[in-house]
Amino acid sequence: MKSILCLCVLLAGLHAVVLSHHVPEHHNDQDGQTDNNPPQQLSPVGGKVITEHMTFMKVVASNADFAFRFYKQIKSEAADKNIFFSPLSISTAFAMLTLGAKSATLSQILQGLSFNLTEIEEREIHEGFHQLLQMLNHPDSEIQLNMGNALFIDDQLKLLEKFLEDVKTLYESETFPTNFQNSAEAEKQINDYIENKTHGKIANLVKDLDPLAVMILINYIFFKAHWENPFNSLFTKEDDFFVDAETSVKVNMMSSNKQYNTHHDEELSCWVVEIPYKGNAAAIFILPDEGKMEQVEDALLKKTVTKWTKSLQQREIVLYIPAFSVSGTYDVKELFEKMGVVDVFTDKADLSGMTGHSSLKVSKALHKAVVDVHENGTEAAAVTIVEITYTSLPFPQPLTIKFNRPFLMIIVDKNTQSILFMGKIVNPTKK
Repeated sequence: MKSILCLCVLLAGLHAVVLSHHVPEHHNDQDGQTDNNPPQQLSPVGGKVITEHMTFMKVVASNADFAFRFYKQIKSEAADKNIFFSPLSISTAFAMLTLGAKSATLSQILQGLSFNLTEIEEREIHEGFHQLLQMLNHPDSEIQLNMGNALFIDDQLKLLEKFLEDVKTLYESETFPTNFQNSAEAEKQINDYIENKTHGKIANLVKDLDPLAVMILINYIFFKAHWENPFNSLFTKEDDFFVDAETSVKVNMMSSNKQYNTHHDEELSCWVVEIPYKGNAAAIFILPDEGKMEQVEDALLKKTVTKWTKSLQQREIVLYIPAFSVSGTYDVKELFEKMGVVDVFTDKADLSGMTGHSSLKVSKALHKAVVDVHENGTEAAAVTIVEITYTSLPFPQPLTIKFNRPFLMIIVDKNTQSILFMGKIVNPTKK
């Protein structure tokens, strides 16, 4: 498929805690206090000051912090492997989960998602995600972007009306009655839903449901966009991609000689190239100099990416970038536990906001994301919002930037300045 295609699904399976092993404690909700008149904020990836929709912008800022923290957690265990995930999918799913969480379970999840309740109230978090969902699912964009949530609920599980109302109102979640006593039937129902929402790209993800499972929580994102300036397939040639100093693989190397927003970070030793899509989204590709990948990864922070995007200059370059298709599948439970989110996965879990009593815990949390990058887009005309700070002087010879070694990729929705996907391409030939 000659387009950009990214998909992800996150599953959180909940099952009953064995009550004889756990006497639930009752805690009061802990609401954070914030200033009623917060200052203006810089968007986390665009550098543009936005004064309206402050609630959603505060959520976007925390989501960016979470994206880079989660990336570094994955990287610590997969330093030499491709990485690709949607931080927004994970944060949305677990934010929705906090509607039913209380006490330490609630505070651990919010801290894990990089929310500070002294800076943003719990109410604002959910309102911010609601605004994000509405903006990302706006139908007038030339980009196909669909994001949604779903709960598959066991016929015997009685959830509180407030929880059900909140997930529907704030997260626009669908709810489906499910017979978890028939695990094969339940798996088919859930997998059919996922396959339909991801246009057939993710199938049979749910397997071996826990015998005690009573609910599955899902978030999905489907993103499909076309380059504003497609690569000409006639110029795509087989070339070497250097996985490391000793290993190279053959790739289909796309090339283009056009105006791009670029920046070279002298301090971190890397090139940054922004490639716009038709519509309000862009891909930011980061190419570390030889031997500098770890240095760049260590510096991956919201302020770093903001600095890069504010420093972009439009200039003519000869760009080489490989076509690739990679995916990432992650055990979010394992990663979250290492980030301090522990109780929700144990018999200490307090999800009493769902049922009125502490009898549930999260047994499994999975995340899968897929990206396909190819040459061509559609022929439809469009306007792309691209922030340009400076215009460079003409170059006698176009600069050449060649992505023929491991690089980073961030896909940004420019309407909300949200990081939709991010990853590292170490070997473009490894799916």
